[in-house]
Amino acid sequence: MGLIKEVVLLPFAPVRGSAWVIGQVLHEAERIYYDPATVRAELARLEEQLEAGEIDEEEFDRREDELLDRLEIGLRGGAAPGNGTTG
Repeated sequence: MGLIKEVVLLPFAPVRGSAWVIGQVLHEAERIYYDPATVRAELARLEEQLEAGEIDEEEFDRREDELLDRLEIGLRGGAAPGNGTTG
């Protein structure tokens, strides 16, 4: 039965392959997005922007909160809540 199934589904192989590749790219992007080292570097850059006067305190606080949330998720070892899906 497995061979027949594979033969019948053969025309859909490119779609299944593309879906796999997209899934791998998404996983890697989330890994980088939540990587603690990446988030810490962004926090340092954000502080530099504040000190240089490029952003105000309100913008700094808003973006810092977002980055700290990402850092917390990254340190917990997970991607986004819900196994990397939004929603």
